[in-house]
Formats: sequence, C-alpha cells, structure tokens
Amino acid sequence: MQSRNFKFSTVFKIVFLMIVLSHQLSFGKIKLPDLVSDKMVLQRDVGLKIWGWADVGENITIKFRNETYNTSPDKNGKWSVQLKPQKAGGPFVMEINEITIRDILVGDVWLASGQSNMETPIARLTDRFPEINVSDFNKIRYFKVPTQNTVESVRENIASGGKWFTGTASEVMNWTAFAYFYAVEAYEHTKIPQGMLVSSLGGSAIQSWVSQEHLKNFPDDIIDKQALSALNSSKLDQGRNLWNQKDFNDGNWGKAKVPGKWKDNGIRAKGTVWFRKNFELPASMDGKFARLYLGVMVDSDSVFVNGKFVGSTSYTYPPRKYDIPGGILKQGKNTIAIQLTSNFGNGEFVADKPYKIVGDGVTVDLTGEWKYNIGRDTSKDEEYKSKLKNLRSTPSGLYNGMIYPIRDYKVRGAIWYQGENNAGQSEDYAGLLKNLIENWRDVFQWSQMPFLLVQLPNFMEKTNDPNAPSGWAGIREAQFKTSQTVPYTAMSVNYDIGEWNDIHPLNKKDMAKRLFLAARKLVYGEKLVSSGPVFNSMKVENSNIILSFDNVGSGLQSKNGNLKHFAIAGSDKKFVWAEARIKGNTVIVTSKEIKNPVAVRYAWSNNPEDANLQNKEGLLASPFRTDDW
Repeated sequence: MQSRNFKFSTVFKIVFLMIVLSHQLSFGKIKLPDLVSDKMVLQRDVGLKIWGWADVGENITIKFRNETYNTSPDKNGKWSVQLKPQKAGGPFVMEINEITIRDILVGDVWLASGQSNMETPIARLTDRFPEINVSDFNKIRYFKVPTQNTVESVRENIASGGKWFTGTASEVMNWTAFAYFYAVEAYEHTKIPQGMLVSSLGGSAIQSWVSQEHLKNFPDDIIDKQALSALNSSKLDQGRNLWNQKDFNDGNWGKAKVPGKWKDNGIRAKGTVWFRKNFELPASMDGKFARLYLGVMVDSDSVFVNGKFVGSTSYTYPPRKYDIPGGILKQGKNTIAIQLTSNFGNGEFVADKPYKIVGDGVTVDLTGEWKYNIGRDTSKDEEYKSKLKNLRSTPSGLYNGMIYPIRDYKVRGAIWYQGENNAGQSEDYAGLLKNLIENWRDVFQWSQMPFLLVQLPNFMEKTNDPNAPSGWAGIREAQFKTSQTVPYTAMSVNYDIGEWNDIHPLNKKDMAKRLFLAARKLVYGEKLVSSGPVFNSMKVENSNIILSFDNVGSGLQSKNGNLKHFAIAGSDKKFVWAEARIKGNTVIVTSKEIKNPVAVRYAWSNNPEDANLQNKEGLLASPFRTDDW
C-alpha cells in the first residue's frame, strides 16, 4: 500500500511540475518592445498604451500602481492594454505576467528627431561643459531608437538594441548632447521627470521621415541622397586596395595643401580622391598606440596608416578622431592614406581644425603638403550619369522604421532639428515640414501635438555679397514660416551660436535653453516672451523703408552696437548693405545707393552671425525678407 501511495504521489508531483513548467514556458514567450523596459519614462496625465506580442491564447496580466489590467493577443499575436492617466512621480514597478519592469518614472516625454545635430554625442562637449562629467540627474532618462531604414513598408517594431539610460555620471555618456541639455533644462524648471525619446539619423533628409501618403504631392526629383550615395559607392575607384599601401609609389601624383578645399588645390572632380603623406617617427614610438586627429572632412572618408585601416566616417563634418592600435606605427618612415569621397565635388579638409598624430609625448603635425590622385571622377562617367538621371527618390524609410513603430508611445511634444541636408531644396522645405507635422500628428493620434523647431544656426564662411544665394537662409525662412502658420508650433533662433567651420556646433546648451523657453509658452501655457521680434509689415517713405514688428516684448534693441546685416534693394533687385536704426517699435532702413527702395532683407546668408536685432528680453529676430525673388 505504501508503495502504491508513493507511486501515485510521485506521478502527481511530476504531472504538477510539468504543468508549472508548461505555464512558465508560455509566459516566456511574451515579447515586449525595447521601449517598455527598466528605467522608462511614461507620459503623465494621459491614457497610456502598453503593448507587446505573445502566443495566441495567452492571458496577459499587467499590474501597475495598484491597478490590474487583463488582455490577450489578437490573431497576429499582438496585445495591448490601456492604462488610466498617471500623475507624475516614481520610481514605480510594473509586472507583466512573470516579467518585472523596475525604476519606472512618470513625467514628460519628448520625441526628438532630425539629423546629425540631434545625434551629436555628448562626449564631444565635455571639455566645453565639464559639468557633464559629474551629472547627477536620475530623474531624466534617454532612449535612442536604433536605426532602421525600411523603404518597402512600415514596421510594427523598432530594431533591437535600444535601452533607457539615466542622466547620472555613470550613464550620461550614452546620451546625445541636445537631448541631455533639453532634459536638464526641462527638469530643473518643472521638477518633473523627463524622458527623451530620440529617433534621428545623421545625414538624413526630411523626406525620409515622412510617410509615402504625405509625400505624394511633391516632385519626383526630390532625390534621396542615401540612394545616391549607395549608387556612388557601388562602383569601385581605381585606387582601391592599392593606393592605401605603405610602399606604393606616388611620385607622379599631384600636390595639395591640407587643410584646404579641393577646388583651391586645383582638384576638379566629383567622386573619390586619394591623399597620401609620409611622416617620420622616433624610436620611442615604434609599435606604440597613438591617436590620429584629422579635423573635419567633406564628405566621407576611409583612413589607412602603413596600409592598415584605422577608421572611417560616412558623412560630412563629424570630427575625425581615430585610434592607431599598437603595432602599426614604426620607427622612421610611416605613411598615411585617405580615401575621401565627395559626390558633388566640394571635397575639403576644413580649416582651423587639428590634423596631427599624438602619442607617448610625441606630436606629428600633418598639415602642409600632401600627394593626391583622383580615384574616380563621376562627372566623366556617362553610365553613372545616366543612372543618376533616372534615379527615383526612395523616401519614407526612416518614418517606416523609426517613427511608425513608436506611434503608441505617448509623448508631450516633438522636437525637430533638421534641414542641413535639404539646404539645396529649400523651396520645397516648408511644404515638406508642414506635411511631416501633419503626418506625425495623424500617426500619434493627436491633432494638437506640439512641435518645437530648432532654426538652423549660422554656418560656413561669411560673405560680403548681400546678393549671394543661400540655401541655409531658405531653410531658416521655411522653418520660420512653418512656426507662424502651422498651429501648435514654436521655434528658437540660433544664428549667433553656430560655428562657421563646423556643421555640428558645440553650444547645444544655449540651443536647448532657447527651445525650452518656447516650450514653456507653447506647451506649458506660461505667459512670457518666448521669441524675438517677428517682421510684420513694411512701408516706403522717400528713400527709407520702415519695418514694423510683432513680439517686441519690452521693446526693440540692438545687440553689440549698431544694427547690422540689413540689405536694401531697388526695382533692379540688386541688394546693397544698408544702414538701419531703431525708432520705437520700428526699424528704419536706408542706403545712399538706393533712391527708390522696394525690398529689405535681414540676416539673409549662410552665416549671419553679426546680425543683431533683438528685443530687450535678449531674443534675436528671425531672419526675413520682404521680397520673394
């Protein structure tokens, strides 16, 4: 009898264990998006959607802040629950079946997007802003959406690899710079947790972030530069795997000065140019590790030292800092080779940047004379030109892969810092930006979703010609017009804090401060002056043009002396630099050269750094023109 009881008991325990294990394995099949994970920030005061995937028939139970929610997957395995609105606070814990998500905060979440200036790593800014190294902000969090460019169709989930990080010193180096300073500014003002959901990609054009449906009314000749780049790189240049070698004979190559522009060195090519330079090292550097600084290059590069690949950058303007591993450098003669590609022939080693090798107390200056040879000139490639002529745009890929999959994650508003890549298409940019805003408001199901626009800062060399064409001025105008005509938008003005020789200016702190000032009015409803003077109207009196403004705040004033960067033109449409002075809430513009003026432009150039019309609150006027020539 005891034996039978033992057998029955044993069988019962085995069956029970099998049931438990089966139940645990079923739970183990639940999949959550990376966004729904430890350290996440949830948007306060709105209904929240939590979603994931599981086997059909699975029962899903979610417990959060003393509330329980139940659901099950649809026929495709996707499930979701709607949480009631939550007050700001935390940290909290969420349980989804057997999965426990810890350290959840509830506060404000910002969707930040754009191109490389939204991608600038915070590590680049630590010398200028040493407070980053001792950051102690646990209540600000950061999530970078992994790159997923999907041209064919929308994706239901983001690419894997995303993770939430806090703003504490041990994790802050995972952040991008603008997101960090904006989160700090927002948290210190509101004392509410802040989450930065950054979905951006360096070198991306605006049309990549807009759905096909919202692009259907735009011209077919809006070329996707990524497709152009892919086509360009598909053809090999004659120097590949040959001109990078240490002992290659470059005696018959041309000579070029570094830093310098291709055109200033007599290089007339579109495509790939190779540069080589020999340098000497003492015995103390034999086999040693070193750091290679190659300033800033236009557009993409691959770098070799003594025939060994040491690094590459795929787009314009990030600072090139490459490690030379131990064992590559030798006593005596060494060689560096650079494969530099510029699709439009404007290749450059940007001036006033470091070009050197540093290691073990030794510094080698790499400026001066280099050798060069053209690896591939696409302007002479008829087959390439034929393909390029018929190349169609392949937009929407980043919207499909990096915006659509996060549409259910509730946010407080969107931040848009982009335009550099579309400077050659400024006439289409206002329409594209308007459609992007409408598109995102549709997909996030929020018709009043706030949009905060970062107007492009100053960039490139200053010009003394008031008639010089400027794609950057056109983009700024498009951004400004959008902020004035599209509801629930605001913009910050930044043409005084850029850098003429770096498309990625370091002063992201002031940019973020200015943008959050706009958010305080637009998003939080504070009654304050959040922008500079806005051009309203003009009238002509004798040889003067009188400009009137809105948003004058406490009154108009100039920053640092007399008003600058005003230009005036007559009916011949030829602008000349003008004198300008403030009278009350107007600006009077005149020039002895123009007797019958018809139009004025202000800060209308790539780099209007000296433009200085502002209100007494210290906020600059946006660039404008009274003509549409």
